[in-house]
Amino acid sequence: IQGRGFFQVLTPDGSRAYTRDGTFQINADGEIVTSKGFTLDPGITIPEDAQSITISGDGIVSALQPGNATVTELGTIQLADFVNPAGLQPIGQNLFLESGSSGSPLTGEPGLNGMGTLAQGSLETSNVNTVEELVNMIETQRAYEMNSKAIATAEQMLEFANNTL
Repeated sequence: IQGRGFFQVLTPDGSRAYTRDGTFQINADGEIVTSKGFTLDPGITIPEDAQSITISGDGIVSALQPGNATVTELGTIQLADFVNPAGLQPIGQNLFLESGSSGSPLTGEPGLNGMGTLAQGSLETSNVNTVEELVNMIETQRAYEMNSKAIATAEQMLEFANNTL
C-alpha cells in the first residue's frame, strides 16, 4: 500500500482484523490469503486455471484464463482507513483490531477518498535506518559513561571535602 489504508482480513474466529502486510498467496480453495493464511475480506476467489494474476493500483484483481484473449476481472480489493491508525490494537502476526481510540473503519477502493494505492510486487520498507540507530545508541552510551564518571568525580570531591574539614 502506497499511502494510507489497511487490508481487511478475516481471522479464524470470523472477526475482522487489519494489516498492511500485502504478501498474499492463494490457498487450496483458490481464495486470496495472507502469508499467515488469513482470508482477504471481501473475499476474492482465483479460478484454478488462471495463468496470470494482476492487481492494479486501484485494487482490481484480474486473471488471464486459457482460451480467453482478454483478462477477467475477479473483484476489487477494499482498503480500510481510520481517523487514528495509531489507536489500533495490535494482536500479533502483523494484525490489528479496531479500538475505541482508532475510530470506526472507513472502507473504500484504493486511490479514492484519501486511500493509498496498491503496488503489485513491491515491498514496504522499514522506517528505521539501522546505521543511524546504531550511531545514536553509541552516542547515548558514551553520554551515559561520561555522566557516570562526572558523578563519581563529584562524589570523590565531596568525600575529600568532608574528610579534610
